[in-house]
Amino acid sequence: MEKIVLDIPDEVLISLKETSEEFSREIRMLAAVHLYQMRRLSSGRAAQLAGIPRVSFLQSLSRYGVPIFELSPEELQQDIQNA
Repeated sequence: MEKIVLDIPDEVLISLKETSEEFSREIRMLAAVHLYQMRRLSSGRAAQLAGIPRVSFLQSLSRYGVPIFELSPEELQQDIQNA
């Protein structure tokens, strides 16, 4: 497992009223959501990055305004034709 170290000013944690552990979990979740939304990570890998089960990750996406399934117009048309 690789580690990435970020220097976070104490003032930021104080402003957020979070511990460094809480902030670390939030940063991991935000990164996982963003990379999933960009289609750079699958939901399973994004959940792994966030440190939570895949089902929990998928359930939490709505809090970030990210749809679980995002179909392109072509994929949607194909689904309609197959219905």
